[in-house]
Amino acid sequence: MHILSDVVSTMLEWMKDLGYFGILFGMMVEVIPSEVVLSYAGYLVSAKEITFVGAVIFGTIGAVLQNWILYAIGRFGGRPFLEKYGKYLKLKKKHIDIAEGWFTKYGAGIVFTARFVPIMRQVISIPAGMARMSFGLFTLLTALASLPWSLLFVYLGWKLGDQWETIDEEAGKYIHEAILVALGLLIVYVVYKIVRSRRKAS
Repeated sequence: MHILSDVVSTMLEWMKDLGYFGILFGMMVEVIPSEVVLSYAGYLVSAKEITFVGAVIFGTIGAVLQNWILYAIGRFGGRPFLEKYGKYLKLKKKHIDIAEGWFTKYGAGIVFTARFVPIMRQVISIPAGMARMSFGLFTLLTALASLPWSLLFVYLGWKLGDQWETIDEEAGKYIHEAILVALGLLIVYVVYKIVRSRRKAS
């Protein structure tokens, strides 16, 4: 745990030095959780090191870039790549199987709704790439879902200020609500798909 704390501290100091590009890179590689990166960005906003709008924009861009990488892995590497190197990228087969099942069953729209579900937020990009989903639509849906995530955690970090490290306690209720919203959106989307398919059949 001590080593992990040292790594996190070093990454955050490095992020502070790089400013907006530190946020972008931190979100893109996600060595530490995106919630931590964005909350620390919010703290930097409270310290007047960066602006709120800038933190949100670069956080969102970083999230999109990360998912571009995962999309590319799915599109150009596919199952053979994942079976060989997935464990090094912390991509568990069971999560990829679930994400692929979701994408097959619900289509491209799941790329948006899955962004609000832990773990699936990143993994859903892989079957999207494997299915050769339109890159433009993929980017649009990813950006639309990543924006509120960035807004939430930058805002919470900004409000918490020096106490930003307590983000887990503060964000818990919001994440729970986000999951409920995601489930609600998923239900609406599934109903829409069912109604649409039945109309086509008739």
